Amino acid sequence: MFGDMMGMMSKLKEAQKKVEETKERLNTVLIDESSTDNKLKVTITANRTIKSITIDDELLQDKEMLEDYLVLTLNKAIEKATNINETEIAAVAKEGMPNIPGMDMFK
Repeated sequence: MFGDMMGMMSKLKEAQKKVEETKERLNTVLIDESSTDNKLKVTITANRTIKSITIDDELLQDKEMLEDYLVLTLNKAIEKATNINETEIAAVAKEGMPNIPGMDMFK
């Protein structure tokens, strides 16, 4: 019984390490999102860190339009990043998880 617990703990530690490594790797996964007319472009990592924003001069003339574009485009990019992030981390966590009753939240 005690051996089982030790094995489980090392498996959990391994899974945690894999999750950390995956998070590191997701920093290098870039998502490019543009407004439909390409006047605004954003690049964010799969960890939802904004890397760059490119704004067409035309948008700089119209503050409200620019704000709308930023909200829409950033939200689209964040949604994509979140999907990638959750899928990757869930895959790693599930793979490293021993079958412990009550740990279904990782699936």
